Amino acid sequence: MRSDYPLALPGMSIGLFGGSFDPPHAGHLHVSREALKRFGLDRVWWLVSPGNPLKPRGPAPLERRMAAARALVQDPRITVTDVEAQLGTRYTAETLSRLMALYPGVRFVWLMGADNLAQFHRWQQWQWILRSVPVGVLARPGQRISARMSPAARAFARHRLPAAQARLLAGSEPPAWCFLNLPMVDLSSSAIRDRGEW
Repeated sequence: MRSDYPLALPGMSIGLFGGSFDPPHAGHLHVSREALKRFGLDRVWWLVSPGNPLKPRGPAPLERRMAAARALVQDPRITVTDVEAQLGTRYTAETLSRLMALYPGVRFVWLMGADNLAQFHRWQQWQWILRSVPVGVLARPGQRISARMSPAARAFARHRLPAAQARLLAGSEPPAWCFLNLPMVDLSSSAIRDRGEW
């Protein structure tokens, strides 16, 4: 394995938080810390993506987003990585498949905001993702109802862990997912971009 890939040992529980981070902000940090605490994870990796296949316009250059994310993250439990660009993967399912092969014995949990759950059925191989790794969904402002009523949430309703059992998620056999309502930090990358602050 390449030395610049993130370090993980068998038996560890790693939350994978993918996104364009265009720009990264305090909301991303808040969600990551809540995921560490509530899901009982050892680490969270920010997978700063080369680009989002569902978005028509490309993000800021990867180097700029990586530098901004590293400047923001001071928590040793959170690792900022461009491993998707290094692996050459474009879709989440591809990335997960490669990471699971590279890190045998590591328990990966896919983390996403409730806004992503609302459109998860549009992701490539979304059912395979839910059947391959546990998924932790973290509610953001204004997205709770649409996420819980989404095609993916309905299709896998019987595999949902109650929030009170969130710490069992990483050790659960997939399909398993958990929806958490968080104390909100109402920040979004698109709003920051719209204000011309990035």
